[in-house]
Amino acid sequence: MTRTPTARPPAARRRMTLKEVERFITLLADAHPNAESELDFVDDYTLLVAVALSAQATDISVNRVTKGLFRDAPNPAAMVALGEEAVGDHIRTIGLWRTKARNVVALSQALLDQHGGQVPHDRAALEALPGVGRKTANVVMNVAFGDSTMAVDTHIFRIGNRTGLAPGKTPRAVEDQLVARIPAPMLRPAHHWLILHGRYVCKARRPECWRCPAIEPCQYTGKVLAPP
Repeated sequence: MTRTPTARPPAARRRMTLKEVERFITLLADAHPNAESELDFVDDYTLLVAVALSAQATDISVNRVTKGLFRDAPNPAAMVALGEEAVGDHIRTIGLWRTKARNVVALSQALLDQHGGQVPHDRAALEALPGVGRKTANVVMNVAFGDSTMAVDTHIFRIGNRTGLAPGKTPRAVEDQLVARIPAPMLRPAHHWLILHGRYVCKARRPECWRCPAIEPCQYTGKVLAPP
């Protein structure tokens, strides 16, 4: 994952129509037919930990540290036994590592105490875990359990506003619009299509519109039609 958005990107010319929304998502789907999370994980638990670590960090940097972490602590009991200091030694190259080390051990203990060591398939239970907010819960519900959730990170927040797909002043506002406006059968994989599009094409500083597969329905007023 990526950073939680803190500022609203420039507004689009107008909000896309529902027909344009479906066209936009279809074009992204055609461009990324096998899109999936770029975080490395082996089960629901390691997915939860990886997503929790990805706040204020890139997926690449998280994958670099979880390789050793998951080798030493592949389950909640092993993570608790490893302890906060040793977890911190594994993840100190990523942002907010001290807080994340504390949260990873605490959420692992909570899983043991409250859920039999299993990741709960319940939003409220997930969000009650230390270091787990709505975005992390949405990712786990989408990837681990196949739910049609939409985790709004900085990329999806930017795309929602820039393109007119789902304008909103807050991540929750963008999330609610995306859930309401994207056709239901497309909603679950749309999470991945949008993240990859924002990460590699519709970039923050300079969108690479000249290679965007969905440029036609996009309502961005500052389209960059040729590379610099």
